[in-house]
Amino acid sequence: MLAAALVFSPLIAVATHEADHRFTVEGFVCGPDGKGSADADVMVKDTKISYGQVVKTDGNGYYKATFHLHNDNLGDPLLVEANGQQQEQKVQFDPKDLESERKIQVHFGQGCIRDVGGPPVWVYAGLGVGVLAVAGIIGKKMVRSWRKQGQKRGKSQGKRKK
Repeated sequence: MLAAALVFSPLIAVATHEADHRFTVEGFVCGPDGKGSADADVMVKDTKISYGQVVKTDGNGYYKATFHLHNDNLGDPLLVEANGQQQEQKVQFDPKDLESERKIQVHFGQGCIRDVGGPPVWVYAGLGVGVLAVAGIIGKKMVRSWRKQGQKRGKSQGKRKK
């Protein structure tokens, strides 16, 4: 349905070589239950140049569409559609900044939106387990060292008494 709505001009190659040629539209599509809509179609279209693409959400409802745009495209109208809902946005970025990633976030629904820039929770859990393991090993070595020192003191004191 969404694909039929798109009128594609000759495809514009997605630039991956320089940040100032990429423009990313990303976000989450959440269902009425607040959970991410997996495998949902999301249409993102620059209506001024009649170029768009349809992408699918992942298991968490996250989608990402990357365009090859230049400074001339600043202010171009964007149409983003998912689950029968439409949002109109504009291409926004600082044309003088040639290094930062140019992107906007467009979300549909509520409840499943999370920070995709940070690491997943399992990374923190793994780091915690790793720190505990290292602390345990160091603690064990320290206890052994203290016991050996205590045994040496006891033996040397015993020799002095003779």
